[in-house]
Amino acid sequence: MKKLIAKGYLWLLLALLYTPIAIIAIFSFTETKVLGNWTGFSLKLYTNLFSGGMSGSLVSAIQNTIVIALSASSIATVLGSIAAIGIYNMRSKSRKAISFLNNIPLINPDIITGISLFLLFVWLGVSQGYTTVILAHVVFCTPYVVLSVMPRLTSMNPNIYEAALDLGATPFQALRKVIIPEIKPGIISGFILSFTLSIDDFAVSLFTKGNIGLETLSTFIYSDARKGGLTPELRPLSTIIFVTVLLLLLVINRRSEKQAKVATRGK
Repeated sequence: MKKLIAKGYLWLLLALLYTPIAIIAIFSFTETKVLGNWTGFSLKLYTNLFSGGMSGSLVSAIQNTIVIALSASSIATVLGSIAAIGIYNMRSKSRKAISFLNNIPLINPDIITGISLFLLFVWLGVSQGYTTVILAHVVFCTPYVVLSVMPRLTSMNPNIYEAALDLGATPFQALRKVIIPEIKPGIISGFILSFTLSIDDFAVSLFTKGNIGLETLSTFIYSDARKGGLTPELRPLSTIIFVTVLLLLLVINRRSEKQAKVATRGK
C-alpha cells in the first residue's frame, strides 16, 4: 500500500509539472488563436515560425534572447571556471567562506537581483540596453558555473597538476592540458545551465533592459499577455525550446553515464 501511494504521488507530481507543457505542445499543431479550441491538425504555426510569418517584434525578441544568452553564458563560463579554480586552490577556511558567498546569489530572489542591478546601473550612470542586460545575466549565471565546475575539481587527482609541473610544464600549460580537460564536463554543464537560465530569465531582464525598446522573449511574452492574449506562434516556439532542452539533458546524462563507466573500469 505504501509503494502504491508513493508511486501515485510521484505520477501526480509529474502530471502537474508536465501537463501544461503537453497542452501547449498539442495545441501547437492547430491554427486556432485561442488555446483550448482545437480546429484540426495543422503545421501552419510551425510554418510561420520558420518562414518569417511571425510578427517583427517576436522575431526581434527571439534574436535578442539568443544573442544575450550566448554572450552572457560564454562570459559567465570563462569567469566561473577561472573562479572555481581559484576557489579550489584556496585554504580550507577561505574556500568555505567564498563558497558560502557564491551560494548566496543562487538562493537570492531574482527580483532582488534585478532591482539591485538596476539601482547600480542608475547610480553609475550607465545607459541601459544590450550591455546592461548581458552584464546582469553574467552576474547571476557565473555562480552556477562555479557550482558546476567545483565538483569536477574536488574529484580530480591533485597530484596530476603537480606531476605536470615536475615534468617541465609551465603553470599555464598544466592548466590548459591537465586541469581544463579534467573539468571540461563541468564547464560544458555550466555553459548549458547558464544558457537556459539566461533564456528563462524575466525579472532581471525587465529591470535592466531600459526604455529603448529592447525586448527578450520573456519580456515580450509578458507584454503580449497584458494585451489580452498570446501570439499563437509562441506555442510551437515553446515546444521547440522544451524539446531542445530535454535532448540536451539526455545527451549530458548519457555522457556522464559513459564517463562513470569508464572511470569504474579504470579503477
